[in-house]
Amino acid sequence: MSISFHLECSVTCGAGPFDAETVHHLCVCGRPLLARYDWPRIGAGWSRESLQRGERSMWRYAPALPLGDGDHPVTLGEGWTPLFRAPRLAADLGLSHLFVKDEALNPTNSFKARGMSAAVTRARALGATTLAVPSAGNAACALAAYAARAGLQARVFMPRDVKAPFIRECGLHGAEVTLVDGLITDAGRIAAERGRPLGWYDVSTLKEPYRVEGKKTMGYEIAEQLEWSWPDWIIYPTGGGTGIVGIWKACDELEQLGWVTGPRPRLVSVQADGCAPIVRAFETGAEAAEPWVDATTVADGLRVPAAVGDILVLRALRESQGTAVAVSDAEMVDGMRALGNREGIGAAPEGGATLAALRRLVEDGTIAPDERVVLLNTGGALKYLDVLE
Repeated sequence: MSISFHLECSVTCGAGPFDAETVHHLCVCGRPLLARYDWPRIGAGWSRESLQRGERSMWRYAPALPLGDGDHPVTLGEGWTPLFRAPRLAADLGLSHLFVKDEALNPTNSFKARGMSAAVTRARALGATTLAVPSAGNAACALAAYAARAGLQARVFMPRDVKAPFIRECGLHGAEVTLVDGLITDAGRIAAERGRPLGWYDVSTLKEPYRVEGKKTMGYEIAEQLEWSWPDWIIYPTGGGTGIVGIWKACDELEQLGWVTGPRPRLVSVQADGCAPIVRAFETGAEAAEPWVDATTVADGLRVPAAVGDILVLRALRESQGTAVAVSDAEMVDGMRALGNREGIGAAPEGGATLAALRRLVEDGTIAPDERVVLLNTGGALKYLDVLE
């Protein structure tokens, strides 16, 4: 399969298109680049029916992923996670159709496996030898594992107060760990300062074009698991925002393939009330999100005071006629407990946050009882058991 994609500026500044066979990170305007595909060509040789023989991983969608001639995925079996019905929680909330997409069942226990599988695959194809990432925990573990799988070096930078299991898991996979004072934004600055002169390949959220390609497969899977239809709502915990950007991208791509028709899902971005730049920007009508000062929350993945993809997240929320909700840490933990004791799902605080947001949206009448709702649990509970004390 020859390369059937190129890169374009996500905000269409006029630069590009850019050759996907060359290393690119951000556009010249400083905004993310996104992969764009030759859908008529791809669709001519790929059908929904062929997926019945496809592998049970996100690479079942290989024609829609960044692979070229001679490329082989760097994979640990990521993706094709279950979409569980949640009948007890649905009854509690007065809903008819509630689902949980459980990303904790990915390798390294989170949805980050999808993005790193795609990013490391492309980085290896482009000749990278050392990969670097700032992370609140899960992305670091995923990069460490996929770099090891690919035979590449990993350098991870995390806030000094990151939970110990994340540090140990990175070490298990052979990554070099640097702990920094401050937040993930500080880790990103230090990673860039240290790695740029050494030629490290930066896999920061949306600062390279391919992690979002892995994340978009969540959207492909939801559509396929619902028999090629969309739910009415998808509720997503938002730190860097790649998942929302990816799911909205999947909606567009599946329409271009002709595989899904009808109304797209309305997207909900959920953040912590101690770090809610996307929610604030959405509520004030701003096009971009101002950095959040003194960010704090028990959900490490939501402690992102400034996201490079803020414009794309806000655009997806508004185009989908969705919304944004901030919840408290106590509500997140209550959501974790409810997912655990009502449905047997071991959710991270980020997953608990989606249930807390759903409660709010049902109570205020935004979500109707007969609408189909999908919650995204993006990671597992085991690294966060301390918040249950």
